[in-house]
Amino acid sequence: MPSNVLLKAAAILGGTSIGLCSYGSHSIKNIQGITERQIESWSTASKYQQFGALSLLCLYSISKTSAIKPKRISLSATLIFSGTLMFSGSIYLLVLNKDRFKFLGPVTPIGGLAMMAGWFALLF
Repeated sequence: MPSNVLLKAAAILGGTSIGLCSYGSHSIKNIQGITERQIESWSTASKYQQFGALSLLCLYSISKTSAIKPKRISLSATLIFSGTLMFSGSIYLLVLNKDRFKFLGPVTPIGGLAMMAGWFALLF
């Protein structure tokens, strides 16, 4: 992932996470039939989306000042970005309509594993 794309990805994740977190805090409870567990799941998704944004921002900074190989940073960023989209995105959709998006259930842990792999990619 080129550094200009990395910065844009961080900005997109960060900006949308604020809006989605706000929606989760103020509006989601007004959806008929929403449970406390679903509200907590939404909160978890927005929190991990913010972590993903901050992670990408850190990788952007590291890419400008570090001896870590650019390919390693790019792989890490790609895994963290795609993992965040899968993890948080699947939770958001499952909270909004579990029946319609139940096929996304297995995507959530895959996204989590991709985020973990993104961090471990910096080691090799």
